[in-house]
Amino acid sequence: MFKKILLALVVLVGGFCAFVATRPSQFKVERSVTTTARAETTFAFVNDLRKWGDWSPWEKMDPSMKKTFGGAEAGVGATYAWQGNDEVGKGQMTITGSEPGKISIKLEFFEPWAATNTTVFTFAPAGDATRVTWSMEGENNFVGKAASLFLDMDGMIGGDFEKGLAALKGLAEAEQKKADEAAKAEAERAAAAAAAPPSGPEGAPAPASEAAAPGAVPAVPAAAARP
Repeated sequence: MFKKILLALVVLVGGFCAFVATRPSQFKVERSVTTTARAETTFAFVNDLRKWGDWSPWEKMDPSMKKTFGGAEAGVGATYAWQGNDEVGKGQMTITGSEPGKISIKLEFFEPWAATNTTVFTFAPAGDATRVTWSMEGENNFVGKAASLFLDMDGMIGGDFEKGLAALKGLAEAEQKKADEAAKAEAERAAAAAAAPPSGPEGAPAPASEAAAPGAVPAVPAAAARP
C-alpha cells in the first residue's frame, strides 16, 4: 500500500514538473502613456535616478527605505540601490544605455528573491505629444515558471507601472509648462528691448544722425538776431 502511495506521489510530482517545464521561459510587462510634455523633458526624470523618488510607485510603498546612489550623476553608469520593507525588498538599478528616445536599465533583485531583469523606457513622438513606454522583461527559471501558475507577473506589477507613468506624466507636463512660460517671458522681454527707441547717455536724446555740412554757419536764434 505504501509503495502504491509513494509511486502515485512520484507520478504526480513528475507530471507537475513536466507541466511546469512547458511554461514560458520569458516574461514581459509593458505599459504606455501619452503626455503633452516634450520627449527631452520626460526623459530627464528617468535618466536621473535621483528623480525617481518624485514619481516611482515603489517609493511610496516604503517612504523610509534606505537609498544609495552611485556612479554617474545621470545616464550610463548611474546606480540606485535600495533596501526596504517586504513590499520593496532589496535591489539595485544600473543605467546601461541612454540615448535620445531610449533608456535601458539593468534591474537586480536580491531580496525577497534573486532575479535580474531588463527595463526599457522609450520616448516616441505622437503628433504634438510624446508616447512614453515602460517595459520590463526577464527569464523564468523553474521556480519562476512554477510561480507563474499562481501569480501573473503582468497582473502583479502592471498596475504599478500605470501609477508610475501617470505620476511621471504629471511631473513632466508641469515642468514643461514652467519652461514654456519662462521662454515666452524671455522672448517678450527681448522683443520689447528691440522695439525701444535708442537713447544717449543717461537717457538724453540721441544726437542727430546727419552732421552739419562743412563751412555751414550755425543757426542763430531769432531773438538774438534782432538789433
